[in-house]
Amino acid sequence: MDGFTLIVAAALTASTMAASMGLLYLASARQPCLADWGMAAVFFALSNVTGAVGLQLQAGPATFMVFVAFVNAFHVGGHVGMLAGVRRHLHLAPGWGWGAALVALVLAVHGLPFMHTGPLARMLPLVPVISAINLAAAWLLWRRGERDGRAAYLPLIGLQVLSALEQMLRLGGMLLAERHRPGWLDVEFFRTSGALSMLAYLSLATMCCALIVTYQQTLALRRASLTDVLTGWFNRRALHDTAQREFRRSRRRRAAMYFLTFDIDHFKAVNDRYGHGTGDEAIRHVTALSARVLRGYDALFRIGGEEFAVLVTGETPDNVCRIAERLREAVAGTPLPVDGAAVAMTVSVGVAALDARDGKWEDVLQRADEALYHAKQHGRNRVSVHGRDLADRGRPVRLQVVRA
Repeated sequence: MDGFTLIVAAALTASTMAASMGLLYLASARQPCLADWGMAAVFFALSNVTGAVGLQLQAGPATFMVFVAFVNAFHVGGHVGMLAGVRRHLHLAPGWGWGAALVALVLAVHGLPFMHTGPLARMLPLVPVISAINLAAAWLLWRRGERDGRAAYLPLIGLQVLSALEQMLRLGGMLLAERHRPGWLDVEFFRTSGALSMLAYLSLATMCCALIVTYQQTLALRRASLTDVLTGWFNRRALHDTAQREFRRSRRRRAAMYFLTFDIDHFKAVNDRYGHGTGDEAIRHVTALSARVLRGYDALFRIGGEEFAVLVTGETPDNVCRIAERLREAVAGTPLPVDGAAVAMTVSVGVAALDARDGKWEDVLQRADEALYHAKQHGRNRVSVHGRDLADRGRPVRLQVVRA
């Protein structure tokens, strides 16, 4: 297959990629990175179409250089678009402003006499720039991408790295040909190899970009299935998976593991008096206050209507008890504003630790629930610890203890 045919095939492949990104954009909650990748494909298609037209016209040197300038500018724009999509996917500014400036600079540079001396002269400044863009996209995905999505990022990371290496090797081959002039390394060889590599790049880039978006949607659906809509905390289904994993890890490493359970005191009275809408506000109010105290602990669960659980690992018993007391104080000290009035809110908290006799994580949660029940039966707005006392800010406070 000659170079011209490969260039036409690459143009068709780029058009297919643009159409695929557009369809995915319409079908996937309008993810902006798809628009960037679609624009990158448009640039690649323009580059290849311009190259094919330039080859067929067989114009004079001046006109031919105009075609070459636009071929290379569009080509750089395509790689800028790939990087812009990666940045947008990672919630960074896409950088189209500097990308447009770079494309304009590429066009301007082609007016220099040096660029008219041959393909090698044009590749010397362009290849390092394009390779740097590719490697920047790969580096961003590796360093800043979500850890859960690493498997989906690897194909595009590999493709960007291979693209950079391929261009550097092709430049090296052109330098070798210029110096030693072996018969098989002519201009047509490099044109054909470049078109072939672009065809492969575009085919694989389409699949890599689609993989990232579909995998991200899968993760989003999975998170939604494990998250409580009202509070943003994990739900009971997530509790089972997380607690099972932490229980096994704590057993294996002989590490500490605790459950804090708490619920809102007199929540039914709030619902009956102010309505379910205010009841939902009360739940959001309490969980928001609790999350501030529990910052750094991501295992926060809503396990019932107004009942919550916190899984804490790697802490000392005293620290866990202090966390529980701070949680109680935060809620008690911040009333819920309702129609210009302040409604006092309190929580009762139960605390329990993993014991050597526990055969499953549910045993720890059950003891925390027993401690919570004890707190509610003995006045509410308090912390009960299963099996120990608590010292609060240097002042001994005798907590009711539920004995195993």
